[in-house]
Amino acid sequence: MRALYPKLLLLVLLVALIAGCSEQKTEPVIDKSKARDFANVLYNRQLFQQSIQQYEHYINSYNLDESEQANINYVIGDIYFERMHDYENALAYYLKIKYLFPESKLVTEANKKIVACLERLQRSEDAIQALEETTSLEPEKIRKKRPGAVVARIGNREITQGDIDFELSQLPPYLRSQFNTKEKKLQFLQQYLLTEILYDKAKREELDKQAEIIEAAFQAKREIMVQHLLKKEIENRVKIEPSDVELYYNANKEKYAEKDEEGNIKRQKSFEEVKQQVAQDLAMERQQEALEQMTMQLMRAEGAEIYEDKVE
Repeated sequence: MRALYPKLLLLVLLVALIAGCSEQKTEPVIDKSKARDFANVLYNRQLFQQSIQQYEHYINSYNLDESEQANINYVIGDIYFERMHDYENALAYYLKIKYLFPESKLVTEANKKIVACLERLQRSEDAIQALEETTSLEPEKIRKKRPGAVVARIGNREITQGDIDFELSQLPPYLRSQFNTKEKKLQFLQQYLLTEILYDKAKREELDKQAEIIEAAFQAKREIMVQHLLKKEIENRVKIEPSDVELYYNANKEKYAEKDEEGNIKRQKSFEEVKQQVAQDLAMERQQEALEQMTMQLMRAEGAEIYEDKVE
């Protein structure tokens, strides 16, 4: 039995050594500042999920003091809140700052964002409770720790180049193309600032609590939800193969012919000439058919009826 003791002791020491090594962070080969800069680059390229992963890697791979850890967690929370509108994940990161880094200067700002997240998640009772723990509910005025050069300021709030690039990316392509010069971007920035200032003023005057505003917001939310549902349902129902486009063209050739004033065909346009237009026409036709079919199915499933003779 005694012969086993040295072996057991060696095994215990080996396990302890492995455990000790696993608890220590070893600095990666890549310089710490480069790793954080890379996360910023991903953010500025609007690769928000990838930037979150890189920020997480930065936190887990380098020896950071508590102040910097809190700052990076706040950045991640802001990405979820401001850019991805994922309020559950944002809430988790703001709570992390509040409870894991209570000495951080960001706790007050995190508290405000916690309330804002809860409101957006329609958890009003939790929001009221959280509001009691902080001083005011003005998340729009919180100084944001975002990557990118500061291009403007509203009081203590910084507006970065990343903010403006993101707002521009949300515009329809035909509008976005109008802001491709520095002069046009400055005009957009001025309009953006004006909108934010007016929104702040409206909040101070508590316009968001007026009945007509609440009702309008509800109606807007309902319309957006319906549009998103319709888009998803129709996309699932409408599948167009490349061969379908050519078949549609052959069945509607007259539609793609040049005609004189009397309606006589002067020249038949080839399929290649009008291929894009044909594809758009077919998609619209299929989508309309899908919408009508879906409408009838839903009306029957929900027992909906229209009494035409009683409509005045």
